[in-house]
Amino acid sequence: MKPFERVSSNIAPLDLANVDTDQIIPKNFLKRIERTGFGQFLFYDWRYLSDGRENPDFVLNKPEYRQAKILLARDNFGCGSSREHAPWALLDYGFRVIIAPSFADIFYNNCFQNGLLPITLSASEVDELFQEAWRNPSKKYIIDLQNQSIQAEDGKIYSFAIAANLKEKLLKGLDDIGFTLQFLEAIERYEKEKDFFSHLG
Repeated sequence: MKPFERVSSNIAPLDLANVDTDQIIPKNFLKRIERTGFGQFLFYDWRYLSDGRENPDFVLNKPEYRQAKILLARDNFGCGSSREHAPWALLDYGFRVIIAPSFADIFYNNCFQNGLLPITLSASEVDELFQEAWRNPSKKYIIDLQNQSIQAEDGKIYSFAIAANLKEKLLKGLDDIGFTLQFLEAIERYEKEKDFFSHLG
């Protein structure tokens, strides 16, 4: 997993609440065993019409939002089943950051396991970002995880909270296993000491 670096991008506004994981990546596309290749199926039922053509009304098909690395959504993003394919699809498509007022717990944790940053802001701040994304689609924002800030190109700054251990994992590019392996020497030393003292009993 790559360490999370500062992201500079405009915002793609997905003005929907309760976006579940089956909408993010429909179950009929879960047959792949690799973590790559899911981006083409992201929001498939919304991105494409029944005849396979792109839906011109869907936000990600609009030219001004196609290259956005920041996705903005409403409450309870990532609800539904616990499939890890959802963050895989978002990352493979090109998103590095999701901003919403709230996330489903399992999806939120899965994001950190895969290098995707979910940011929780207040409903009023999210509303403000939606208005700005619609009014000025090309407006850039810098996501600075180290300083836990979102800075707009006009100087406006939004601050966000994040647990210290989750922040460290993203900055170092570590999932749970990689994070634990940082302490391998201490773990092995503990196991040897425990084994030694067990013989004394």
